[in-house]
Amino acid sequence: MTNESPLTPPSLDQVLAGLRAAGEDTRLRLLALCARGDLTVSDLVRILGQSQPRISRHLKVLCESGLLERLREGSWVFYRVALDGPGAVVARRVLGLLPDSDAILSLDRQRLAAVQSERAESAAGYFAENAAHWDAIRSLHVDEAEVEALLLKRLGDRPLGDLVDVGTGTGRILTLLAPKASRALGVDQSREMLGIARAALEHAGLRHATVRQGDMYALPLADASADTLIIHQVLHYAEYPAAVLAEAARVLRPGGRLCVVDFAPHDLEALRDQHSHRRLGFADGEVAEWCVAAGLTVGDIVPLPGRPLTVTVWLAAKPALHDGETR
Repeated sequence: MTNESPLTPPSLDQVLAGLRAAGEDTRLRLLALCARGDLTVSDLVRILGQSQPRISRHLKVLCESGLLERLREGSWVFYRVALDGPGAVVARRVLGLLPDSDAILSLDRQRLAAVQSERAESAAGYFAENAAHWDAIRSLHVDEAEVEALLLKRLGDRPLGDLVDVGTGTGRILTLLAPKASRALGVDQSREMLGIARAALEHAGLRHATVRQGDMYALPLADASADTLIIHQVLHYAEYPAAVLAEAARVLRPGGRLCVVDFAPHDLEALRDQHSHRRLGFADGEVAEWCVAAGLTVGDIVPLPGRPLTVTVWLAAKPALHDGETR
């Protein structure tokens, strides 16, 4: 499979609008840069060496034409090439015409690499400062490699389609599964975590994957817009875990799959006191009951015993539509 999703062909007016927007040297350079990752106005000002008002005006034109999309993350705004809509088709065609050997575009890429390297160093610094938190919990349960192998085995039997990783954190699961998806999105509330995940995606060259700030109770996604949804080691932070699963079900398309990875019931109060865990694990039937209440069909439930924590993987699916039914 490819990393491109089928898109609706644009109308003649939409093609003309896209070409007009791209038909200026600075805007063409911006389009080429935003095809390589999520970038802020400040990033683009540094790379192009132009004023902030000028860059902002050009970005506005590109967004209005549908060639770029604008993603707010707290007080920051990121820009990237559109993944959906008629403008995405035009953007892909225009980008395909750009020569790799062009001196100006080559210099832009070099400056972009420097910006991304600084961002990766910043993300690594935050991770290093907080590594003890993850290491302390990781030492209590089954090796993560075993969990990841199980995810690849159980989900890798068919294409993942549009993948969403809720509470993506460092982006590890997103990076693991994105190569098997047509598109991939990681959602997290923490800007620091999103910085780590973004750096990981850039390092892996996964341009069809992105991250977005969002709430697990109100995902920034339309109804029935995802084929595969992962909630990996997130549910124990939720005050209302049933509501998280109901929101996941809303986002899944008919036939879509949900995978929940979390702890089985335990009595390690330190995780609640020191690491803000709201729930000390979940019983198999508890998660299954919430899935059924959300309209999902529960599949396999796989325990992975650890020391002393057991990690459980719950698999569920949204029933496919029958002939004549509508969403």
